[in-house]
Amino acid sequence: MPFVTVNIVKEAIAGDPERIKAAISKGITEAVADAVGFDVDATWVVFNEVPETDWFLGQKRVKEFRQES
Repeated sequence: MPFVTVNIVKEAIAGDPERIKAAISKGITEAVADAVGFDVDATWVVFNEVPETDWFLGQKRVKEFRQES
């Protein structure tokens, strides 16, 4: 069984985390099923919500990138 870990910025999904995670999980399980022929229920999906202040790209926090957009 495939095991997929999704690291996501917590604040990016704060509006409706359950719906957003369900939609992401659906897309992932369908993609894995298409790629390898497994049933969609055979793929595990786990979410790690990382605060935007704890996630960096180089020396810049994701929080800073989000403020710029």
